[in-house]
Amino acid sequence: MAAQPRTNSKKERRQESEKLILSAAEKVFSEAGFGGATMQLIADMAGLPKANLHYYFPTKEALYRQVVENIFQIWLQAADVFDEADGPAEGIGAYIDAKMEISRRHPAGSKVWASEVMHRAPVIQDYLETTLLQWTAGRAAIINRWISEGRMDPINPDHLLYMLWATTQHYADFGHQIETLNGGQPLSDTQWEVAKENVKRIILKGIGVVA
Repeated sequence: MAAQPRTNSKKERRQESEKLILSAAEKVFSEAGFGGATMQLIADMAGLPKANLHYYFPTKEALYRQVVENIFQIWLQAADVFDEADGPAEGIGAYIDAKMEISRRHPAGSKVWASEVMHRAPVIQDYLETTLLQWTAGRAAIINRWISEGRMDPINPDHLLYMLWATTQHYADFGHQIETLNGGQPLSDTQWEVAKENVKRIILKGIGVVA
């Protein structure tokens, strides 16, 4: 009788362990900051021995950097719609949808990023000066093309991007404030959809785009 295939390969087990560690690290870093977080706190949150963390991530800085890069990569993937969209209504609208959904599902990662940048990015400054700079320039070029085609009002692309980031990430970074103003309850599915539609309507109309 042929041997049954193993359901969990070594690679899969490693990926599962890293995912568990990164999820725990997001929560700890978002609550305690880089300085207040310890590998022991993260190990306790993950329910793993501290030695396991050091096996996958030799230092706290390496783990922190991976957490920050992960949320940025998720944001980059959300921005693929810029390259694929027929115009600003589709591209910017879909980007707002995606970014707000990320704020809903990855609030801790967004908070870690915000804290890092507010402290002048001591760990990821090189990332800002390379990956983020290149990404921003690429999206600005697309926005400028839409402007030149007369599909939206002439605006500074950088300031539009800043507004998009600030608005969509507000729902993660200031989630506690939103919940407080919502009667102490997180936004429901319906409220999230209403929020997305309102943000899209306000921004698209503000830049002269008819959705």
